[in-house]
Amino acid sequence: MRNPFRSEAEAFRLVWLSLVYFGLIVLAAAIAPWLGLVVFVVLTAVAVWLIRGGGREPPQRVHVESGAAEGERRILVIANETVAGAELRELIEQLSAGVREEILVICPALNSRLRHWASDEDPARAAAQGRLHASIARLADDGIRARGEIGDADPLQAIEDGLRTFGAEEIVISTHPPGRSHWLEQGVVERARERFDVPVHHVVVDLAAQPN
Repeated sequence: MRNPFRSEAEAFRLVWLSLVYFGLIVLAAAIAPWLGLVVFVVLTAVAVWLIRGGGREPPQRVHVESGAAEGERRILVIANETVAGAELRELIEQLSAGVREEILVICPALNSRLRHWASDEDPARAAAQGRLHASIARLADDGIRARGEIGDADPLQAIEDGLRTFGAEEIVISTHPPGRSHWLEQGVVERARERFDVPVHHVVVDLAAQPN
Protein backbone atom coordinates (compact mmCIF):
# COMPACT_ATOMS: atom_id res chain seq x y z
CA MET A 1 0.00 0.00 0.00
CA ARG A 2 1.55 3.26 -1.08
CA ASN A 3 1.33 6.48 0.86
CA PRO A 4 0.15 9.27 -1.50
CA PHE A 5 1.83 11.94 0.64
CA ARG A 6 5.39 10.61 0.35
CA SER A 7 6.19 12.89 -2.57
CA GLU A 8 5.13 16.45 -3.33
CA ALA A 9 4.03 15.48 -6.84
CA GLU A 10 1.69 12.76 -5.60
CA ALA A 11 0.30 14.98 -2.83
CA PHE A 12 -0.34 17.79 -5.34
CA ARG A 13 -2.07 15.38 -7.73
CA LEU A 14 -4.31 14.06 -4.95
CA VAL A 15 -5.28 17.58 -3.85
CA TRP A 16 -5.97 18.63 -7.45
CA LEU A 17 -8.14 15.57 -8.14
CA SER A 18 -10.04 16.15 -4.89
CA LEU A 19 -10.77 19.74 -5.89
CA VAL A 20 -12.01 18.61 -9.31
CA TYR A 21 -14.14 15.90 -7.67
CA PHE A 22 -15.90 18.28 -5.28
CA GLY A 23 -16.04 21.07 -7.85
CA LEU A 24 -17.92 18.93 -10.37
CA ILE A 25 -20.38 17.79 -7.70
CA VAL A 26 -21.06 21.37 -6.55
CA LEU A 27 -21.43 22.58 -10.14
CA ALA A 28 -23.86 19.80 -11.00
CA ALA A 29 -25.87 20.38 -7.83
CA ALA A 30 -26.13 24.08 -8.67
CA ILE A 31 -27.72 23.14 -11.99
CA ALA A 32 -30.09 20.61 -10.43
CA PRO A 33 -30.00 18.72 -7.12
CA TRP A 34 -30.71 15.39 -8.82
CA LEU A 35 -27.83 16.01 -11.24
CA GLY A 36 -25.49 16.64 -8.33
CA LEU A 37 -26.50 13.31 -6.82
CA VAL A 38 -25.92 11.51 -10.13
CA VAL A 39 -22.49 13.09 -10.56
CA PHE A 40 -21.58 12.20 -6.95
CA VAL A 41 -22.54 8.55 -7.45
CA VAL A 42 -20.72 8.24 -10.78
CA LEU A 43 -17.52 9.97 -9.64
CA THR A 44 -17.43 8.01 -6.38
CA ALA A 45 -17.86 4.72 -8.26
CA VAL A 46 -15.00 5.66 -10.59
CA ALA A 47 -12.79 6.65 -7.64
CA VAL A 48 -13.44 3.35 -5.86
CA TRP A 49 -12.74 1.43 -9.08
CA LEU A 50 -9.42 3.21 -9.55
CA ILE A 51 -8.40 2.75 -5.91
CA ARG A 52 -9.04 -0.97 -6.21
CA GLY A 53 -6.76 -1.19 -9.23
CA GLY A 54 -9.22 -0.75 -12.08
CA GLY A 55 -7.60 0.16 -15.37
CA ARG A 56 -4.13 -0.81 -14.26
CA GLU A 57 -2.04 -3.12 -16.39
CA PRO A 58 -1.19 -6.45 -14.74
CA PRO A 59 2.24 -6.34 -13.10
CA GLN A 60 5.20 -7.64 -15.07
CA ARG A 61 6.25 -11.15 -14.19
CA VAL A 62 9.31 -11.01 -11.95
CA HIS A 63 12.18 -13.34 -12.79
CA VAL A 64 13.94 -14.64 -9.69
CA GLU A 65 17.60 -15.57 -9.93
CA SER A 66 18.48 -18.37 -7.53
CA GLY A 67 21.24 -17.49 -5.09
CA ALA A 68 21.54 -20.98 -3.65
CA ALA A 69 24.85 -22.82 -3.58
CA GLU A 70 25.16 -26.47 -4.60
CA GLY A 71 23.26 -28.73 -2.22
CA GLU A 72 21.34 -25.79 -0.81
CA ARG A 73 17.75 -24.59 -1.20
CA ARG A 74 16.60 -21.09 -0.42
CA ILE A 75 13.06 -20.71 0.89
CA LEU A 76 11.37 -17.36 1.44
CA VAL A 77 8.53 -17.51 3.97
CA ILE A 78 6.10 -14.65 4.39
CA ALA A 79 3.62 -14.65 7.24
CA ASN A 80 2.17 -12.17 9.67
CA GLU A 81 1.55 -14.26 12.77
CA THR A 82 1.08 -17.78 11.43
CA VAL A 83 4.71 -18.90 11.19
CA ALA A 84 4.40 -20.88 14.42
CA GLY A 85 1.95 -23.37 12.93
CA ALA A 86 2.86 -27.05 12.58
CA GLU A 87 1.63 -27.05 8.97
CA LEU A 88 4.20 -24.47 7.97
CA ARG A 89 7.05 -26.25 9.71
CA GLU A 90 6.10 -29.53 8.00
CA LEU A 91 6.07 -27.85 4.58
CA ILE A 92 9.50 -26.34 5.17
CA GLU A 93 10.84 -29.77 6.08
CA GLN A 94 9.37 -31.24 2.89
CA LEU A 95 10.83 -28.53 0.66
CA SER A 96 14.29 -28.85 2.21
CA ALA A 97 14.43 -32.67 2.34
CA GLY A 98 17.86 -33.93 1.30
CA VAL A 99 19.44 -30.49 1.02
CA ARG A 100 20.71 -27.79 3.34
CA GLU A 101 17.99 -25.19 3.71
CA GLU A 102 18.48 -21.45 3.97
CA ILE A 103 15.31 -19.74 5.11
CA LEU A 104 14.31 -16.09 5.19
CA VAL A 105 11.18 -15.24 7.16
CA ILE A 106 9.53 -11.92 6.34
CA CYS A 107 6.96 -10.40 8.69
CA PRO A 108 5.14 -7.46 7.07
CA ALA A 109 4.76 -4.34 9.18
CA LEU A 110 0.96 -4.42 9.23
CA ASN A 111 -0.44 -0.97 9.81
CA SER A 112 -3.79 0.78 10.01
CA ARG A 113 -4.82 2.94 7.07
CA LEU A 114 -4.81 6.08 9.24
CA ARG A 115 -1.31 5.49 10.59
CA HIS A 116 -0.05 4.53 7.12
CA TRP A 117 -1.36 7.72 5.52
CA ALA A 118 0.19 9.69 8.37
CA SER A 119 3.53 7.89 7.77
CA ASP A 120 3.41 6.62 11.35
CA GLU A 121 5.00 3.21 10.87
CA ASP A 122 6.96 2.85 14.12
CA PRO A 123 4.28 0.94 16.09
CA ALA A 124 3.68 -1.42 13.15
CA ARG A 125 7.39 -2.14 12.75
CA ALA A 126 7.80 -2.72 16.49
CA ALA A 127 4.92 -5.21 16.48
CA ALA A 128 6.34 -6.95 13.41
CA GLN A 129 9.75 -7.18 15.10
CA GLY A 130 8.16 -8.92 18.08
CA ARG A 131 6.37 -11.43 15.83
CA LEU A 132 9.58 -11.99 13.90
CA HIS A 133 11.64 -12.79 17.01
CA ALA A 134 8.96 -15.22 18.22
CA SER A 135 8.79 -16.90 14.80
CA ILE A 136 12.54 -17.40 14.50
CA ALA A 137 12.71 -18.77 18.04
CA ARG A 138 9.83 -21.19 17.40
CA LEU A 139 11.47 -22.51 14.23
CA ALA A 140 14.76 -22.90 16.08
CA ASP A 141 13.00 -25.00 18.72
CA ASP A 142 11.99 -27.36 15.90
CA GLY A 143 15.53 -27.55 14.54
CA ILE A 144 14.93 -25.16 11.64
CA ARG A 145 17.44 -22.35 11.33
CA ALA A 146 16.15 -19.16 9.77
CA ARG A 147 16.83 -15.46 9.67
CA GLY A 148 14.22 -12.77 9.42
CA GLU A 149 13.37 -9.33 8.11
CA ILE A 150 10.55 -6.85 8.55
CA GLY A 151 8.77 -6.26 5.27
CA ASP A 152 6.45 -3.80 3.58
CA ALA A 153 2.81 -3.81 4.70
CA ASP A 154 1.87 -5.02 1.20
CA PRO A 155 2.79 -8.75 1.21
CA LEU A 156 3.54 -8.81 -2.53
CA GLN A 157 5.86 -5.83 -2.22
CA ALA A 158 7.46 -7.44 0.83
CA ILE A 159 8.15 -10.60 -1.21
CA GLU A 160 9.63 -8.64 -4.11
CA ASP A 161 11.85 -6.61 -1.79
CA GLY A 162 13.08 -9.80 -0.10
CA LEU A 163 13.85 -11.49 -3.42
CA ARG A 164 16.19 -8.66 -4.43
CA THR A 165 18.75 -9.82 -1.88
CA PHE A 166 17.59 -13.38 -1.28
CA GLY A 167 17.26 -15.33 -4.52
CA ALA A 168 14.78 -17.92 -3.30
CA GLU A 169 13.84 -21.10 -5.18
CA GLU A 170 10.60 -21.50 -3.24
CA ILE A 171 8.12 -19.01 -1.81
CA VAL A 172 5.82 -19.99 1.04
CA ILE A 173 2.82 -17.83 1.99
CA SER A 174 1.30 -18.68 5.35
CA THR A 175 -2.22 -17.44 6.07
CA HIS A 176 -5.08 -17.87 8.48
CA PRO A 177 -8.00 -20.08 7.34
CA PRO A 178 -10.54 -18.71 4.82
CA GLY A 179 -12.89 -16.27 6.47
CA ARG A 180 -10.21 -15.02 8.85
CA SER A 181 -7.47 -14.12 6.37
CA HIS A 182 -7.31 -10.68 4.77
CA TRP A 183 -4.61 -11.97 2.43
CA LEU A 184 -6.91 -14.64 1.02
CA GLU A 185 -9.68 -12.06 0.57
CA GLN A 186 -7.22 -9.91 -1.38
CA GLY A 187 -6.08 -12.81 -3.58
CA VAL A 188 -2.47 -12.54 -2.43
CA VAL A 189 -1.61 -16.17 -3.20
CA GLU A 190 -2.98 -16.09 -6.76
CA ARG A 191 -1.38 -12.73 -7.46
CA ALA A 192 1.98 -13.97 -6.17
CA ARG A 193 1.82 -16.99 -8.50
CA GLU A 194 1.12 -14.65 -11.41
CA ARG A 195 3.91 -12.26 -10.46
CA PHE A 196 6.89 -14.47 -9.55
CA ASP A 197 8.38 -17.22 -11.71
CA VAL A 198 9.27 -19.59 -8.86
CA PRO A 199 6.94 -22.05 -7.11
CA VAL A 200 4.59 -20.35 -4.65
CA HIS A 201 3.23 -22.60 -1.92
CA HIS A 202 0.26 -21.74 0.25
CA VAL A 203 -0.16 -23.17 3.72
CA VAL A 204 -3.16 -22.54 5.95
CA VAL A 205 -2.39 -22.36 9.65
CA ASP A 206 -5.19 -22.33 12.21
CA LEU A 207 -3.47 -21.07 15.34
CA ALA A 208 -6.66 -21.52 17.34
CA ALA A 209 -6.46 -25.26 16.71
CA GLN A 210 -2.76 -25.54 17.55
CA PRO A 211 -1.82 -27.37 20.77
CA ASN A 212 -0.33 -25.12 23.44
